[in-house]
Amino acid sequence: MANQDDSFIREVNEELRSDRMKDAWRRFGRYLIAAAVLLVIGTAGWRGYEYWQARKAAESGDIFLTALNEIEAGNLDAAGETLSKLEAEGHGSYPVLAELRSATLLSEAGDTAAAVSAFSSIGKDRSVPAAIRDAAKLRAGWLLVDTGTYEQVSAEVEELANDGNPFRFSAREILGLSAYGHQDYPRAQEWFEEIANDPEAPRNVLNRAQILLEVMTANGEIQDAG
Repeated sequence: MANQDDSFIREVNEELRSDRMKDAWRRFGRYLIAAAVLLVIGTAGWRGYEYWQARKAAESGDIFLTALNEIEAGNLDAAGETLSKLEAEGHGSYPVLAELRSATLLSEAGDTAAAVSAFSSIGKDRSVPAAIRDAAKLRAGWLLVDTGTYEQVSAEVEELANDGNPFRFSAREILGLSAYGHQDYPRAQEWFEEIANDPEAPRNVLNRAQILLEVMTANGEIQDAG
């Protein structure tokens, strides 16, 4: 008898659940259908946007390659126009790559001030990936070693000289060379010793730092810290 009662109760519960489901569907079914349609449309739209972005980025890549070929052929005026168009209308990472290449062309043409300004502008642009911003700051710093004050160099690269920054060795070398060029030998010594005392310093940067430390010591410009 108990089994029959249990079976009857289960049937009643199932029927009630079925009735509730039917009632819920009558009340909310159209909303569920609308939500499902919107989901499908949204997914399709996003996929379409991704495809459009990828196609536009590929087109920008072709334009960037055209600019590089024009540079290789020595047609710098045409290359400059191509890069300017890419900066304004390109997609993906190509506008900032075009900015970097344009700044390099300015440097190669001897317009150091304009090149520094261009690299510095990229370095301050928060829409640009951090690694590219830092690389642009280094480029500005290198150009300023021979043309700017130590303070100008420091404004570009000193924040990159901190421990843990992957660009710290180049930044410290730039700062050391700028200080050395302005005959601020104690400050140059500090930067070169930071390189020399860092076990992760690349061999080529370490060698240059040690050579300059030896030169300054031999010339009596600094005291041998060893």
